[in-house]
Amino acid sequence: MKKIKLFTLGLCLLTIFGCQTKQGTGAGIGAGAGAVLGGILGQVIGHNTKSTAIGAAIGAAVGAGTGAIIGHHMDKVAEQARQVPNATVETTTDANGLQAVKVTFDNGILFSTSSSTLSSSARTSLNKFAQVMKNNTDCDIAVQGYTDNQGWKNCNAEQSYQKNLDLSQRRAQAVTNYLTGNGVSYSQIKSTTGYGEDNPVASNSTAAGRRENRRVEVYMYASKAMVNKANNGTLD
Repeated sequence: MKKIKLFTLGLCLLTIFGCQTKQGTGAGIGAGAGAVLGGILGQVIGHNTKSTAIGAAIGAAVGAGTGAIIGHHMDKVAEQARQVPNATVETTTDANGLQAVKVTFDNGILFSTSSSTLSSSARTSLNKFAQVMKNNTDCDIAVQGYTDNQGWKNCNAEQSYQKNLDLSQRRAQAVTNYLTGNGVSYSQIKSTTGYGEDNPVASNSTAAGRRENRRVEVYMYASKAMVNKANNGTLD
């Protein structure tokens, strides 16, 4: 079995490095072999289905009164986030059934084609968003990167999937790095994850739909500290 896995890994390495730039948007490997190798090993050893569920492990049911207080507070957070240029802001529900804020940035605004380097317009938007996060330190943060499902030149479907996954991770990490570089606490950002072409929000059969799917989502949700404040009646 070990020999089979090592042989498979060798084939993957040969074929991945034979791939070239993604057709349409995307980037080459760029980040180096380490990120790619980690992804390959994950697939060879065993790949679990990923989940985008967000929310702190509260450990107990949250009462309706507490939920309402948190919802009111999150409405204020959402209003602040709506002042950020190029950000699409929605309210959503976290894994605990509590109101959360979802902020979506179009990858076309954040990054140039074939790059995970933030554009100047992205820096302007993220500067303002960093301030929102610093004003709401009782919110935990999850950063999630996504791509469309377009293939890469000279790659098969499996290789393209892996390269899209790698691209989405590097772009999500670029956003996290910029936010923390502008004063957001590392401890506030609980996860930074690339999901590649999984979880599309639109059809990949049209150019408009593919553009929607190329995105970075940032979730602001209730921390344990916020839940405690709501239970104690001290959350504004």
